[in-house]
Amino acid sequence: MTEFWLISVPLDKASSQSLEKLKRAAAKASLGSSVRFHIPELKVGTLDVLLGVADDLSRLDSYAECVMQKTSQCMAEVMEQSNDKLLENALANGEHKGYRKAPQSPLKVYFQALWVDLATYVTKFQWDRAKYPTALSLKSLTEIITKQVSQVETELKSRSAAYSSVKASLQGLEQRSEGNLQTRTLTGIVKKEDLVLNSEYLTTLLVVVPRASDKLWENTYESMSQFVVPRSSRKLLEEADAGIFTVTLFKNAVREFKAKANKHKFTVREFNLEEAEQQRQEMSRLSLDKKELYGTFVRWLKVNFREVFVAWIHIKALRVFAESVLRYGLPVSFQTLLLQPEKKHMKRLREELHSLFTHLDPTAAASKSDMDLDIPGCNTGQQEYYSYICYSISIKLLDSS
Repeated sequence: MTEFWLISVPLDKASSQSLEKLKRAAAKASLGSSVRFHIPELKVGTLDVLLGVADDLSRLDSYAECVMQKTSQCMAEVMEQSNDKLLENALANGEHKGYRKAPQSPLKVYFQALWVDLATYVTKFQWDRAKYPTALSLKSLTEIITKQVSQVETELKSRSAAYSSVKASLQGLEQRSEGNLQTRTLTGIVKKEDLVLNSEYLTTLLVVVPRASDKLWENTYESMSQFVVPRSSRKLLEEADAGIFTVTLFKNAVREFKAKANKHKFTVREFNLEEAEQQRQEMSRLSLDKKELYGTFVRWLKVNFREVFVAWIHIKALRVFAESVLRYGLPVSFQTLLLQPEKKHMKRLREELHSLFTHLDPTAAASKSDMDLDIPGCNTGQQEYYSYICYSISIKLLDSS
């Protein structure tokens, strides 16, 4: 995770001088880096509308961040099951190099590269006039972004449910193919040529024999009924604890054979070739469906995670604009700076900001950093109040990153 502070102060001589002092102090003491954050001239509207929009933006900020985190976590859960080259089509602003350290999982590599891309986007932010025309009112821009984020959340739920359903169905069939020979499905073990089929009188049974009883089986299976076909037994599979054998006999002797086999602790397994074939086909179909869904879902997640992130940064810009007008007044006159504090010096940088800009609002409470978002629960939207305007931008992709 990395954090940026988007701050705004009035565009006057005193504040401009304080900003320059801040830059010099931060650079000298290695408190963090800073870049200009450009916000275009937007339509202000009436005070009542502006107050309402400010409240809407606060809620939208938390909502967009929550959807972004859900999308990120879903991406991690889905992509972790694949060994694909996860960097393909990953970065919207081009590839970023420099991650050739010790071997890491493809998922980690992908998120590291994505993190670089997102951090670069924030530090080089440019308002997207095509998506969010500055000729529109703040209220209209807020409604556009709200609709966009809501659509992503709705589709995320739908796509996630579809993928999870196929995955769960496939896992259910796969689990039936696991375990010991006493209980697991025999699909893939027993083939058509192992059985006597379409005979009016004969049938083939499948018998699970404990590993230690192989000799006993060979010596006794022909005597369990006078209607067993001599030398008809064949071992299909042998595992550590047991093996599975075939035996051919007359259909009218099946009950007698089962009873005697049970006395020797041999288990006769029920098996239907048609059902087994249907199950094999179902597993094949589900496996193909999962593979196809995986590809389209991952591509959708990559695109829409970044789309929501871009929308979220625009929300931050809108909040700074609205709050700056409300706090510093008209005509619109403020300047913005993006700070990236050094983690170990965050407290010192905050103190420096407080000392330089306390004159803007001496009544502001002692400052502290915004709390990080943690899913589930999402951000409550509560914002720390400082003498200057400040919004935190935390890029957090994985809880275990």
